[in-house]
Amino acid sequence: MQTVGLAQQVIEARGIATASITLLADVTRRIRPPRALAVPYPLGFPLGEPNKPALQTAVLRALLALLERSDVPVIEPFRSPPTNV
Repeated sequence: MQTVGLAQQVIEARGIATASITLLADVTRRIRPPRALAVPYPLGFPLGEPNKPALQTAVLRALLALLERSDVPVIEPFRSPPTNV
């Protein structure tokens, strides 16, 4: 995560908005990337369970929505969609 956070800062300095997914919110808070989505999934599964396209789409939509935020740095917790997803 540290490398990603540092890369985000360099890219942002060039005027391009960035966002990342984190599985380790405590570590991410120390690095302070511009925008990060904290997901509650185990390591290796940043988009949630395999074969759950609706859930994975929801994660990606939440991640892309962060690109509109200018109140950086921000670590947004992912809010899971209803359980029928």
